[in-house]
Amino acid sequence: MIDLKYLQNNFEESSLKLQKKRVNLSTLETLKTLFLALKEANSSFETAKAEQNTLSKTFGEYKKEGKETTELKTKVDSNKETIALLQERAREAEIALESVALSIPNFPDDDVFVGEDETQNVELRKVLEPKVFDFAPKEHWELSEISGWIDFERGVKLAKSRFSILKGAGSRLERALVNFFLDTNTKKGFEEYSVPFVNNGAMLQGTGQLPKFADDLFKIEEENLYLIPTAEVPLTNIYHDEILLEKDLPQLMTAYTPCFRKEAGSAGRDTRGIIRQHQFSKVEMVAIAHPQKSDEVFEMMVQNASDILTALELPHRVVALCTGDLGFSAAKTIDLEVWLPGQNQYREISSISNTRDFQARRAKIRFKDGKKNSFVHTLNGSSLAVGRTIVAIMENHQNEDGSINIPAVLKPYM
Repeated sequence: MIDLKYLQNNFEESSLKLQKKRVNLSTLETLKTLFLALKEANSSFETAKAEQNTLSKTFGEYKKEGKETTELKTKVDSNKETIALLQERAREAEIALESVALSIPNFPDDDVFVGEDETQNVELRKVLEPKVFDFAPKEHWELSEISGWIDFERGVKLAKSRFSILKGAGSRLERALVNFFLDTNTKKGFEEYSVPFVNNGAMLQGTGQLPKFADDLFKIEEENLYLIPTAEVPLTNIYHDEILLEKDLPQLMTAYTPCFRKEAGSAGRDTRGIIRQHQFSKVEMVAIAHPQKSDEVFEMMVQNASDILTALELPHRVVALCTGDLGFSAAKTIDLEVWLPGQNQYREISSISNTRDFQARRAKIRFKDGKKNSFVHTLNGSSLAVGRTIVAIMENHQNEDGSINIPAVLKPYM
């Protein structure tokens, strides 16, 4: 959640920042109205409490002096009822404010380029040159018809559209990639975790998926649980409502999980192949960092994901997202886009974000900062999306006969 006190005290400045992430003025005006309502409710409540303290003190003096207290007692009792009513109004005003605030995205960092959408993202650098083929490179679903690695039709039969089956060498490649990613991450200092693939609603609210993105989640209704859309949710929330010691920061965590997304709003996009699936495998990096160190951790995470792609001999580019393409929780995001020769374009394969204290406020993750408790910064990023890496390997390392060369670093895992 954004810092509501900062928003209240710097409303015009905050509004300009949020408009860069396409928050409309009417929503901001609603927030302002709710702030004023809460301020008024709290003021009335505090005034009534102060009056009650005065009445109680006077009542005590009257009793001590033997004065008549009947009328005064009636006032005390009546004011108690007023206080209870005003306290409830203040609580309702706070709930109303928070319910709207939970749907407000994070502030973008000041150095994030202002743009409308992904077409205005900024390329920072390219890594490795795309291979020049002496034949027309095929797309991964065409290659799968030759290799038999992916069974699309039976995946749909088992579930529905946007589900598929990996088999044989394709399935072994998935397992090899997961192990390679985890091994690489642990060598960089990340601790490996195995986490639940279902989480409760409080955890998804903590990382920002709820309430705004409920339509994109698979929910187990009778249990009030959700299939996780990314390991970012359980990994970040391991420290939900906890206070860490400063010396224990940063906490670097990594995990493999399947991820489940309804892909709401993606109708007609990437309908062929495994680029956009309802279930996909991913190895995630999550960091819980000291606010003064989060930029350093961010750069390390970006470089780690890039190094993995380089080790797999996959050309890619590093892209800074503009304000209009930033995710809900992100203050800053760097995407890694891998070259797909079959599609003749770069496609996102990793997204590394610094959320600053946005998720920490929602999930109440703090650290001992001298004598006070301060919010940590949380960061997350893919290293990598496994299905998309399989696509990239198939297309970049294909031969004219449709066979696939396995990158050298994966051969021990195969």
